[in-house]
Order: sequence, then structure tokens, then C-alpha cells
Amino acid sequence: MKNLILSAIVLLISFLAIQAQEMTSKVGDSKRVKLEQTPGEFTQQTLKLKPGSYIFEVTNKGIDHAVGFVLAPKSDPDAHIQSAYVTKAIAKGATERSNTTVLTKGEYVYFCPLNPTPQYKLIVE
Repeated sequence: MKNLILSAIVLLISFLAIQAQEMTSKVGDSKRVKLEQTPGEFTQQTLKLKPGSYIFEVTNKGIDHAVGFVLAPKSDPDAHIQSAYVTKAIAKGATERSNTTVLTKGEYVYFCPLNPTPQYKLIVE
């Protein structure tokens, strides 16, 4: 029984490590953060990152109109970080990227006003 529980824990840890690796990968000196939007929401609803340079890659999964991506400091959600905008609107089934965005320690929110979605947490520790 102990071996079964230990095996399950090892599998869970491996699965979580793979998921985190799939969500972020390197693009030059920047890390890529993959996000998906479905009708009314992002599938990833909280992100924890380290300070550094990031490119956000957003996929439109089944929304019948173009969507976007907004990142802002939690303290001022109207102060959009323009470098995090995707370079063009994201058509149904398409994926678009932002420019490189440097994130420092703090709390941010991300959302799509075109979908529209709630504001989700992005924490840089």
C-alpha cells in the first residue's frame, strides 16, 4: 500500500513538472508563457513566475471572434503593459504572441476585454 501511495505521489509530481514546463519555454533570452482562451475564460487562471523577460503566446480555442490579451499591475488594472499586448488580434483557432515583456516582483492581472474574461492573477515572486 505504501508503495502504491509513493508511486502515485511520484506520478503527480512528474505530471505537474511537465505541465509547468509546457506552459513556459525559452524564446531567445525570454521565456514563453502559453495561454489558451475558451468562451468567457482563460484555461490557466493563476500564474506564478520569476522576475524576467517573457513572451505571452495566446491561443483562441473555439471563440467565434477575435480575442486579445491584456496584462496590467494589480494595483492599477487600467495601466496596461503595452509590450504584453499580442501583436495582432487572435482569430478562432489561431495563436499570436506578445512582444518581450520584462516582469519584476509583484502582482499583476491578465484578461481579455474582447472575450470578455475575468481578471486572473499573475504573481512574480
